[in-house]
Amino acid sequence: EVQLVESGGGLVQAGGSLRLSCATSGFTFDDYAIGWFHQAPGKVREGLVCFRYSDGSTYYADSVKGRFTISRDNAKNLVYLQMNSLKPEDTGEYFCTADPKEVKVSALCFYGMNYWGKGTLVTVSS
Repeated sequence: EVQLVESGGGLVQAGGSLRLSCATSGFTFDDYAIGWFHQAPGKVREGLVCFRYSDGSTYYADSVKGRFTISRDNAKNLVYLQMNSLKPEDTGEYFCTADPKEVKVSALCFYGMNYWGKGTLVTVSS
């Protein structure tokens, strides 16, 4: 069973940084794409970054390019989202996602992935 558990959310001032973690289980990294999605209050979920290790393909939404970075720790089955230069509009729930489909990661970020964690809340104060 695929399981994704996010952690690391919290309150941070604008301009600050946070690192979110996603503990994964039930699948092999090499066979899946991994992504982070964001849902701001009252808005639809948006794919921020989607990544497939097997071919190195990575997609970043324009809103986070240069500020957010996805990485992983194979030994610990963890995926991270390093978020720098945070803005108040980055406030919201952050979801770790995974999908085995071999399609472009940009498409997975646009249409959504098959497996979702429950999310972790990030609040950026101005």
